[in-house]
Amino acid sequence: MSDDQTPPRRAHSGVDPRLLEILICPQSRQPLSYDAERGELVSPRARLAYPIRGGIPIMLPEEARDLTLPEPEGEHE
Repeated sequence: MSDDQTPPRRAHSGVDPRLLEILICPQSRQPLSYDAERGELVSPRARLAYPIRGGIPIMLPEEARDLTLPEPEGEHE
């Protein structure tokens, strides 16, 4: 079987790791880092964390978590 017929690998998020490598922040246009613990794509420059839901990165700034705001207690453990 050739590489182009190999099924895509999936990260723990359910997202193909190759996709995670090419996605950029829609606001800053900079690369994102993957936070496996939270299941988010993080943009340090924009200070946003984009959620991954059902294996699909939600790349909408209005859906992103603002990293400058304090997190409510008990929100993530």
